[in-house]
Amino acid sequence: MLFFASWGIWWSFFQIWLTDDDTGLGLNGSQVGTLYSANSMATLVVMFLYGTIQDRLALKRHLMIVASIGMACLAPFVIFVYKPLLEHAFTLGVVAGMLFLPVGFTAAAGLLEAFSERMSRTYGFEYGQARGWGSLGYAVAALIAGFMFTVNPMINFVGGSVLGIVCLLVQIFWRTTNVPTAPGHTDTPSTPSFQEIAGVLRMPALWQIIIFVIFSWTFYNLYDQQMFPDFYTGLFADKDTGERTYGVLNSVQVFIEGGMMMLVPILMRKVGVRNILLMGVAVMGLRIFGSAVFSDPVLVSVVKMFHAIEVPLFILGIFRYITVHFPSKLSATLYLVGFEVSAQIGNVVLAPAFGRLRDHIGYQPTFFVISGVVFVAGLWAYFALKHDDQDVLGDPFIRDTAHKDTRSDDDTPRDDTKVAVE
Repeated sequence: MLFFASWGIWWSFFQIWLTDDDTGLGLNGSQVGTLYSANSMATLVVMFLYGTIQDRLALKRHLMIVASIGMACLAPFVIFVYKPLLEHAFTLGVVAGMLFLPVGFTAAAGLLEAFSERMSRTYGFEYGQARGWGSLGYAVAALIAGFMFTVNPMINFVGGSVLGIVCLLVQIFWRTTNVPTAPGHTDTPSTPSFQEIAGVLRMPALWQIIIFVIFSWTFYNLYDQQMFPDFYTGLFADKDTGERTYGVLNSVQVFIEGGMMMLVPILMRKVGVRNILLMGVAVMGLRIFGSAVFSDPVLVSVVKMFHAIEVPLFILGIFRYITVHFPSKLSATLYLVGFEVSAQIGNVVLAPAFGRLRDHIGYQPTFFVISGVVFVAGLWAYFALKHDDQDVLGDPFIRDTAHKDTRSDDDTPRDDTKVAVE
């Protein structure tokens, strides 16, 4: 919760801060694309290191403490280093952001989610419900952020540092001794060898995930992070009204997202992991397409709410898909490489190109292109993703027994004698 609050209080307005001529830096689409691409390039390197090291550390929190230190240092970095460099020496500013932001935020997000998911399996709690508290923290921070941003954007970065300090203290003093573990699990699990970790890239099934993520989640993030905030605030008569409305809307959306994080695991037990992922990419495409079609602020606000449905479906679905079809002891590496790193690779390649495309043809025509790519990715995933009872190499999954007799023929287990426990 503290991490997502520390991130949300500034990240939810980061793109607006970069592009706004009055309260921000006034960067154009090409510059923003270059900055996002560079950050993604650094993020994928740090994320791969985080994943491989965390799998070796298992449940030890050394990397969480490192990330919290980065969070705590946000305000001094932005005020005294990042902002002046982006204004007067753009290339140096981009390099400085590459070195700092992944450690505490852009790569740390995946680290935190992978760490939390592993803890949920070890101690027997529902990851989606725990992740819902993270969304709640982000929502509260985003609500406050919208009002602070119109006063002075630097207040948002100071708030991120304060929350980062609190998170650091929690990581240092938090103890999990004498906490009962889930049946079949231990708080000192076996750690994979470096050969096993390096071998994940030789898994054909992992490359299916990577392709799927690049052409769905990556394109979605290009739209949601690099383009949508400025597009939305531009629909209003003045920027201040747009920014305040965006802050409130973003907060409401994340509140709903937190609730959905708690409901999606229940739905997943009814319809299955594969179907949850397919539902997620369908909602993703519909949201982007809706932004391409509608120009009324009210209708675009309704479309924005699709994000609250799509993120839980996709994030929880991809996590569970990986833990079903891949060895559980490699879960952090597989999640960070198969999902987070592949998304960042896509950003490195695509962000500058789509920033230039937006400069030339505008936001909504670009949204049409992105939605088309996402819909094609969803169609490909329908044929490529494995069913829940195929090639189970990790923690097996079973739907609720009450739903067993009504499941579709498409998802009927190939071997009726199998009984798996989620």
